[in-house]
Amino acid sequence: MNSWNEGWQGEVTVRAGSTPINGWTVRWTWPGSQSITQLWGGDHQPSGSGTVTVRNAPWNGSLGADASTTFGFLASGSPATPAATCTSP
Repeated sequence: MNSWNEGWQGEVTVRAGSTPINGWTVRWTWPGSQSITQLWGGDHQPSGSGTVTVRNAPWNGSLGADASTTFGFLASGSPATPAATCTSP
């Protein structure tokens, strides 16, 4: 994670388990007033409630067994590493 006065940069790794997945969704809730200002490698729909939902991009949703992909973001507020959940349809 890189940070500066006005914000910070984060990266999340999505990893398939022992079976392939076709699509993924990562969710977390910020502990404070953090918010995403830019995101790449996924589709982010702002909620306004502090909850973040990121879905796969069209090109990185299918992952083979034990494969992984990443998405990154820029955020405002204090750097944080909240617990995230990842689901696959």
